[in-house]
Amino acid sequence: MNVLISVDMEGISGVVTTDHVTATHKEYDRFRKLMTADANAAVEGALAGGATRVVVNDSHGGMANILLEELNPAAELISGSPKPLSMMEGIGPNVDAVFFVGYHSRMGTGGGVLAHTYAGSIVTELRLNGQAVGETGLNAAVAGAYGVPVVLVTGDRAVTEEARALLGDIETVAVKEGVGWKAARCLHPDVAHRQIREAAERAMRKRVAPFVVATPVKVRAVFQRLAQADMAALIPGSRRTDGLTLEFTAPDMETAYRTFRAMVALAGTV
Repeated sequence: MNVLISVDMEGISGVVTTDHVTATHKEYDRFRKLMTADANAAVEGALAGGATRVVVNDSHGGMANILLEELNPAAELISGSPKPLSMMEGIGPNVDAVFFVGYHSRMGTGGGVLAHTYAGSIVTELRLNGQAVGETGLNAAVAGAYGVPVVLVTGDRAVTEEARALLGDIETVAVKEGVGWKAARCLHPDVAHRQIREAAERAMRKRVAPFVVATPVKVRAVFQRLAQADMAALIPGSRRTDGLTLEFTAPDMETAYRTFRAMVALAGTV
């Protein structure tokens, strides 16, 4: 079986503040090691569960955080940005299962550590066909467009609850429990890594349905500032429903994903 592991950073073991996930901060090097270690735990579990190929996609920020020299040598690493499919680079009909490691809940989630939706300073809300989603739902929908299920999600308690509500009876690991946006009760990394390994091995036996969004896909994005919405509205086919809200309809999920990313990129210029 071929497994794709998309690894974000806000939901990594011990991460509780933006200092931990920002490359210019002194704490970043410490936490990129923990990010690599969480990824390794998932790789080890996947291999123990019968995976024949494991691809790890670095999915945080500039997407060059995971330390290749410390990654399990049985895995391949997709590193760097921009990538055509961003957090879901590597997905395709040859993939059998997807893991989300180090993920976080969507913007506005109570108890969500560093909760945001794709771009924390830009996007307030994202909906697909009327359903509010965060990065878990958005990326799972891209996997679902290829008929691939997400079978494991790790991060804080809030994202594991979000994932199960959306994706069904999947494996989850809560490596911390939020007590504020920048505070959490955390498992020791050794404990978290053991739980991730065990859940990843179990996840290889999961038979869950992919998260498929009906097409055409109606996308609704709410931006934080008027100037951001002004720039996002330059995307052809977008409709502005109020000062901060844009909608568009895409023929398929991959087009919806790419168009939303283009909107966010434009919005980020102001």
